[in-house]
Amino acid sequence: MSTIFSKIINKEIPADIVYESENVLAFKDIKPQAPVHLLIIPKIEIPKVTDLNGSEHSLLLGEMLDTANNIAKEMGIADDGFRLVFNCGYNGGQEVYHLHLHLLGGRKMNWPPG
Repeated sequence: MSTIFSKIINKEIPADIVYESENVLAFKDIKPQAPVHLLIIPKIEIPKVTDLNGSEHSLLLGEMLDTANNIAKEMGIADDGFRLVFNCGYNGGQEVYHLHLHLLGGRKMNWPPG
């Protein structure tokens, strides 16, 4: 299944990429919900959180979280705080069915989120 994220990974469409490794890509969200709003995605196709296999994907998830943490530090939002979000499925607000981690920061986050 090809998604817009697959096309970004394959450089078929442009994105404002802020980080790339062998396994992970991070880029600015085109509809930001905060001053800092990045998406961190695996370079393999995993449609949603419920498709993860702990033993197979634990290192990948760790790299995604490390990437978020490092970017937050580089962007100067780590000390004031930031939010990490995985949306899963239709009712969870997932719009693109390629696993992605939202990194949001640069403003006060409200709770509950909505």
